[in-house]
Amino acid sequence: MGDDCIFCQILRGESPASFTYQDDTVVAFMDVQPITHGHMLVVPREHAVLMTDINETAAMRTFRVARKLAAAARHTLGASGVNLLVMDGEAAYQDVPHFHVHVIPRYPKDGFGLTFPDSYEHAPARAQLDAIAAAIRAAGMPATA
Repeated sequence: MGDDCIFCQILRGESPASFTYQDDTVVAFMDVQPITHGHMLVVPREHAVLMTDINETAAMRTFRVARKLAAAARHTLGASGVNLLVMDGEAAYQDVPHFHVHVIPRYPKDGFGLTFPDSYEHAPARAQLDAIAAAIRAAGMPATA
């Protein structure tokens, strides 16, 4: 576990947290800077900075727990939607260097939104999409994954 990692400090009991879930692989707790009412973080016990750094079993368990907590937020808090959000790397606004999934309950007019670049309005040509898809396939990703 990372000595300076706030999530590892929480896992070691050195920092407080309001837990919503715990098992031998994953914990979940309330975000101390919630975007919306009920915003939770699902964190694997294993320290890994990026999604690709964690073993697949722990990664899948993290998403499974996030999915169940999303359902609980709908049922318990009356959320009408949920965003599951991973910020994977500095360019993706990851601010805690420990892989985690945000469970963000959504409510009408809750003030949270996404902005898109100007290029979003202009779809790329099919040939460009095909070229990108071919490059990703060539990287060795199995078709059934």
